[in-house]
Amino acid sequence: MSIGKEPVFQMTKRESIEPWKAWLIRLIAVALSLLVCAGVIVALTGLNPVEVYKGIFDGAVGTKRRTWMTIRDTLVLLCIAVGITPAFKMRFWNIGAEGQVLIGGVTSAAMMIHLGNTLPPVILFPLMFAGSALAAMAWAVIPAFFKAYWNTNETLFTLMMNYVAMQVVTFGIIFWENPKGSNSVGTINSATKGGWLPKLFGLEYGWNLVIVLALTAAMFIYLRYSKQGYEIAVVGESGNTARYAGINVKKVILRTMAISGAVCGIAGFIIVSGASHTISTSTAGGRGFTAIIVSWMSKFNTFAMILVSFFLVFMQKGAGQIASQFNLNENAADVITGIILFFLLGCEFFIDYKIRIRGAKQTAAEE
Repeated sequence: MSIGKEPVFQMTKRESIEPWKAWLIRLIAVALSLLVCAGVIVALTGLNPVEVYKGIFDGAVGTKRRTWMTIRDTLVLLCIAVGITPAFKMRFWNIGAEGQVLIGGVTSAAMMIHLGNTLPPVILFPLMFAGSALAAMAWAVIPAFFKAYWNTNETLFTLMMNYVAMQVVTFGIIFWENPKGSNSVGTINSATKGGWLPKLFGLEYGWNLVIVLALTAAMFIYLRYSKQGYEIAVVGESGNTARYAGINVKKVILRTMAISGAVCGIAGFIIVSGASHTISTSTAGGRGFTAIIVSWMSKFNTFAMILVSFFLVFMQKGAGQIASQFNLNENAADVITGIILFFLLGCEFFIDYKIRIRGAKQTAAEE
């Protein structure tokens, strides 16, 4: 047999891979990406890459305040990633997390403005939590209903609803302007702090930490060990197989998107009540799209999302620091982040597939 009929490199899909090997591949990818970034830094700026990396580290966790800011933003990104995961595992392409976060956030903002100084915290916070979850749940069920009964394109539907959510927030800002004519809400209840999540265990973002980690653990258990989690996986593999197995696919789609929207709404509550204390059309800040990367890179494992979320926020915070410290355009920092993401996403190929090189003896024997 001639060599031309049989390729020297053969690619086969792995049936499975040990977790430690998968993470080793990812670590190698990170190391290679840093080497490539170092070359790019020297070529474009002439700076010492080690100093640039130190600047990234300092920008993310260089001080106690910066560390907590990084943790705060990591928790928000993690919460959104956890929220979209059941939908994506079902192969329902929920691109509407931005809008669902905004709807949850504007609900919390409305309660803070109108009830923040009248209701006691023991009633106000559960009401804000539940209200944000329910509002975003209803928002997410709309595209799910059309998908379940008329097989509409959920990608376009959920994407367009992001823009509708932005208009809902803009509508609210018209009534809540502070000061008038500023076209912004400003800090809500800055004097009384009504509706602001209080410190927990002496930590400013303690409640954020507890809520998000609880959701992360609950979602892991739900997807991995519950009957509904099994149904989500089956529907994601094949809707026809699910129907043959007696699973009500329409019900699963509606229920899963309701859960997905509710968790994203809770992320909106955390942002408004536990972090920014205001609402605007940029409250979600693009994190609904970044969360998609987090979910896919983590293979829908919510605990793995903790590391991925932290890494992305770490790089984002560090990028801003090196842009100011070395007088670089922020796009230069984005290039570094993009290269690292490229390697991290690319290494998933080597986790899912293995490359075999045909040996010389095998080639000779076949000839």
